[in-house]
Amino acid sequence: MPAPQLSVSDQIRQLNDARKLVLGDVKYYSSVIKSILPIISPSAHIELRRWGVDFLAEAFATPAIPLGDKETLQPFILETLKDTLEDPGQDIQVLRSAIQAAASIYPLTLRWIINNSYDNMTWEHMTKIKARILQIWEKAEPSVRICCVKFAQRVVLAQSPVNPQEPRRGDSLDISLDKVPPNHQTLDVRTLEAEAAGLLDRILGGLQDHSSDALLVDAILNSLAILVRTRPNTVNRIFNAIFNFNPFKLANSPVTPRNRVLIKSMEKTTRMLLLHIAKRDPHSPLAQRIQQHVEGMMRMRSEILEEAGRKRALEAQSAGADAKRQRTQAPPANPEQLQVDPLPPGRHNLADVYTLSGGEGLKGFDISTVPAAMVAKINVSTLARINPQLLSKAVEGIKGRFAALAAMPIPELDPNTAPLGVDEDEDDDYEPDFFAAEDTEQILNKLDGQANDQPDVTELSLKSFKLPPPTPLTPEAALGGGQGSVLSLLEFVKTLEDVNKRPRSGINRLAAGSNDRESWIAIVTRLASRCSAEEGEISIKDEYSDSPAPAILGDSIRESLYTYVLEDFRRRIDVAITWLAEEWYNDRMQQKEGGHPRLHYEKWALKLIDGFSQYLHAQDKVLTRFLGEIPDLTAAIFSRVKLICRDPSVVPLALTSLLYVVMMRPPAKELALDTVQEIWQEYEEARPMAGKYLAKFRPAFLEAATRDAENNGTATSSTAVAAA
Repeated sequence: MPAPQLSVSDQIRQLNDARKLVLGDVKYYSSVIKSILPIISPSAHIELRRWGVDFLAEAFATPAIPLGDKETLQPFILETLKDTLEDPGQDIQVLRSAIQAAASIYPLTLRWIINNSYDNMTWEHMTKIKARILQIWEKAEPSVRICCVKFAQRVVLAQSPVNPQEPRRGDSLDISLDKVPPNHQTLDVRTLEAEAAGLLDRILGGLQDHSSDALLVDAILNSLAILVRTRPNTVNRIFNAIFNFNPFKLANSPVTPRNRVLIKSMEKTTRMLLLHIAKRDPHSPLAQRIQQHVEGMMRMRSEILEEAGRKRALEAQSAGADAKRQRTQAPPANPEQLQVDPLPPGRHNLADVYTLSGGEGLKGFDISTVPAAMVAKINVSTLARINPQLLSKAVEGIKGRFAALAAMPIPELDPNTAPLGVDEDEDDDYEPDFFAAEDTEQILNKLDGQANDQPDVTELSLKSFKLPPPTPLTPEAALGGGQGSVLSLLEFVKTLEDVNKRPRSGINRLAAGSNDRESWIAIVTRLASRCSAEEGEISIKDEYSDSPAPAILGDSIRESLYTYVLEDFRRRIDVAITWLAEEWYNDRMQQKEGGHPRLHYEKWALKLIDGFSQYLHAQDKVLTRFLGEIPDLTAAIFSRVKLICRDPSVVPLALTSLLYVVMMRPPAKELALDTVQEIWQEYEEARPMAGKYLAKFRPAFLEAATRDAENNGTATSSTAVAAA
């Protein structure tokens, strides 16, 4: 009698027990995988197929199984995977797990074929699996497309040359195109590399083709980091695609809550990818462009999403109110047209006294809904443009209203009808005692008590007010306050984002044309360069001079600027150049006035070079830009450049910067060539490169120096022979 057929739930329970067994001991993976292959066939129950394919995807993705064991297992399951993927009515969950398993197996199959070129059947199965997955990629739903992107990424990794500087991982990521022998009988290196390039273009094309599908875009972006790090030949195409990708494309349509979430997701994923790449290689040539792109995305995010969210919602209008915006009367431009009407009889509040327009539109406007900063800005701009005669006439009219209110007689009160302070909503059960009615004097006394709590407009008058005299300000307190203000201003400048447009440069530009970084830096640098010393201030020892220098606010601001620049000198070198330009200009103006002024330009230029020179590396462009843009180059500055050559690794940078000065700044050409000569004489490791420049610009010196060196060498040899 045949054994009864187990139910699907019982089979799943047994399969889960087998899974627990292999998780406890990985040596059972091989036997379990081979035994579950029949349940993945198209004729098996859907739950069994899902479990089996999920187990395969998990087994080939886990690092617990050695790479060699996975490689020997993969030929046994390729045919089953191929049949599963070729089923046109396959379940979506089975399809996703099968593609994930194929993504983990593909590099193992390539490595197997590299070492076993005779196994054409295994490679044929994998080729059909790859073709089927790329076909599914076209019209599948988003979750399946994400799995196809993962498979394509593993194909690109396996069929591209590896980065030789990347440390070996010892896993499937180490399988790359450079392991394929040139004369392999099954694999063609050129064909594989071309296929990988095409798949990479297809992956990157998804950023433009599916820019509204945040899930697919995030999956594509997340798959690019490992390619940038380990496959250098893909870097340029990947960055071009990322820089051309616009995560805010959905903002062109109505920004619904759903679109807002999608935009935020794509923008954050793009920004995190770029920051991760820049953090791993801060000296990359693309680091500055990445930083600019990230800052531009953050600005655009703020403009599109955050600014829209800050707008005040339309308040619900009261019943019967006109939905249209009420028209307000335009203020008169001619003083003769302004008429300040007297107030009608009766009690009035301050709003009635100061209201000049006859309409009710402004009276119904709630000014508390407008931010205080905006109110102040509107007031200042309005007062700056108003006609002085019109303002004087309005002020006189308001004064007349106050005078009329003060001259009004106190109204007679009827004791029987005057308010006695009893609220209308008192308890109806209240039964007052029947005392005699209050007389006129008692009523007036009670009203006087109420007037103390709510003053009448008639008692208001314009009185003079004087502030108490300030406490004496000592030089030390002024210096400390100035230092704190400048430090706070520099901290605020750090929060401002750089503007893409080119700032207006020049000595005659406005220092604060707008509320951006360049304007505030211009203010700080001019405060530093144009402050003058006051008498009686404390003197401090100047590090770059043998004489004491007064501790003035300008020196304090200079120290703060120096610290601000060196905190991130590569990004803030433009601040240093702007600052030195202001110092140079101030020194020239002081010299024109005569006397013996303190000069600051050269001192702080030397201090800046000493500060950042110890952090330079061979690929830095900071030194070249610094020497090319500061207003004046002196012998002392070139002596600092010569000292940089004490580090052999930055000798090419120093000499290249000097060559730039020779070519682009003719007034400093001779000083720069003198420095190159001194470098040639003092640093032997710099002679090959320095000699090349001297051979072009000062061949006579190089010939004489070479001749002297040869003569000295011959004389030394002769002396040594004679001594022997």
